[in-house]
Amino acid sequence: MRLDHATWGEVEEYLARRRAVFLPVGSTEQHGPMGLIGTDAICAKAVAIGAGDLSETYVAPVLAYTPAAFNMQFAGTVSVSEACFRTLFTEVTQSLQAHGFDRIYVVNGHGANLAPMRLAAEFRPEIRIRSWWDFEPVNILRDQYYGDWEGMHATPSEVAITQALVRCIDPGQAIEPPRALSSDERAARAGDRHGSALRHKAEFPDGRVGSHSALARPEHGRAALKAAVEAVAADLIAFEAE
Repeated sequence: MRLDHATWGEVEEYLARRRAVFLPVGSTEQHGPMGLIGTDAICAKAVAIGAGDLSETYVAPVLAYTPAAFNMQFAGTVSVSEACFRTLFTEVTQSLQAHGFDRIYVVNGHGANLAPMRLAAEFRPEIRIRSWWDFEPVNILRDQYYGDWEGMHATPSEVAITQALVRCIDPGQAIEPPRALSSDERAARAGDRHGSALRHKAEFPDGRVGSHSALARPEHGRAALKAAVEAVAADLIAFEAE
């Protein structure tokens, strides 16, 4: 159920009985040699639409221009400042709330979105923010398929979802694993804290951050997507009941 495919009258009728809406949020940034630039937006949108269909809940258009400054040395990346994104996120959610959507469920696909969204949603209990990988059934699959090679950026799990939904790209030199990350590096880089664009490109020249993207398979993507959709739909129902 897509908000952008509905008429205002249909939305008005929906709001007479339901107040929930999904808002997918991704990014437009490089995802390594075999990952699509729209990966984060593709994944967030697919999970939101699947959960929306399962729970009969409207899904707002995806927000895809978000902070990705650390990837600006890679062609095709589009980054906006955290302040700009926070303002956009705030005004979009306020618009939805003004019409009566008082359960706004954000399906996130990009780590750098979390801090500005959480700041914007502070003291706003009508907003719930979850990344599609937050749920145990999803993480069981990610660990089963990839273990530590899931890494932190251009992950095989997100690449697998785009393989299932869009297309597969020959890994080329990415058939070789990237440099593995230590536990200290993982902790330091949580939330996409990867430093300046120049430093990031020097450290990770092909765009992968500890993620062995070539392990991705479309069947993995279909399984991960199904698990995420079911988990998000169930969490939305619980959110509505609060």
